[in-house]
Amino acid sequence: MKGAYPEASKAPMDTDEMAVILYSGGTTGTPKGIMLSNRNFISEGMQVAAWGDLGSGGSMLAILPIFHGFGLGVCINAVFMGGGKSILVPQFTPETVAKLIKTKKPTFVVGVPTLFDALNRNPLFQKADLSCLKGAFSGADQLPRTVKEKFEQIVRRQGGTVQLREGYGLTEAVTGIMAMPMTEYREGSVGIVFPDMLVKIVKQGTMEEAPAGEIGEICLQGPAVMLGYLEMPEETAETLKTHPDGKVWLHTGDLATMDEDGFVYFKLRLKRMIKSSGMNVYPAQVEDVLYQHEAVMKCCVIGVPDEVQVERVKAFVVLKDPGREGPEMEQELIRHSREHLIKWSCPREIEFRKALPMTLVGKVAFSCLEEEEKARLRAAGLYAGECK
Repeated sequence: MKGAYPEASKAPMDTDEMAVILYSGGTTGTPKGIMLSNRNFISEGMQVAAWGDLGSGGSMLAILPIFHGFGLGVCINAVFMGGGKSILVPQFTPETVAKLIKTKKPTFVVGVPTLFDALNRNPLFQKADLSCLKGAFSGADQLPRTVKEKFEQIVRRQGGTVQLREGYGLTEAVTGIMAMPMTEYREGSVGIVFPDMLVKIVKQGTMEEAPAGEIGEICLQGPAVMLGYLEMPEETAETLKTHPDGKVWLHTGDLATMDEDGFVYFKLRLKRMIKSSGMNVYPAQVEDVLYQHEAVMKCCVIGVPDEVQVERVKAFVVLKDPGREGPEMEQELIRHSREHLIKWSCPREIEFRKALPMTLVGKVAFSCLEEEEKARLRAAGLYAGECK
């Protein structure tokens, strides 16, 4: 770095030219390169900065990896767009984050649910002075109620006042694109869409807007929407569609409802929906019930191919005390589910694990569990279907 190097020549770059390719599972479930322009990143960064009032006095812990839209778009780009400070965390450990909160006093902490769950269980975090926090947001996956309540309990005890709020986003729109306003809170909502963006809920498989309160697919329109998928024109055409209003809308493949005030209530990724005996089962709803049981530390619910039911509900559970694993605990958790869920939503089987597979950004990799189950059924000669 101390050496002499020639000055780099300026490269011409227009606002709408592609600036970044980020890889994601995308809305159709296969890995694809998402082409994002300068305008995409600049607009989304300005939206987040305005939303959180990330001025010169603001700082954020950049815990998430910056090869991902959430880490790059929010923790780095948005903070810089607002003139704030990004505190880099090269490798996440609860101990590292707790020490940085103590020494750097960030005003914002953002992350995925597993990150907040890890912090909740860390003794250093439980003793840290949290009065510096101005905001805490969880995204990228649904936030278990137990994780939210525990985090807020610790914050209050340690001198803070913030609530753990949820947001929603996807790499096809850079990253976070809606969140609960700093001045309001509505239970179960991921908030309202950011400035300069439009959102609507359409009836599944159509371009027709759904009435308030009716479940449908989230569609987004505005300057943060991607250019398209790299060298995948058919997938791009399936996701970016021109509606009767003449605007190009991003079909996210995510299901939600919207109330009359524009607050969105996320339900699930469409590809996660389980069809059991002809009925729709929402894995997140089942997981929320399992998390309410005092013995459960982590869980993931999937649909397993079944000749009779098409798919049957199976849960993978990590217990706080592994010594309690066994048929008796399995039946206890199934009984617990039946007390809170309708019959076809209840797990028919529970498998105990020491850990669950995770993605690089800290989400439970439910697709890995699905593939494991299909492989097991194929080996037993019970499943000959194609992978989703």
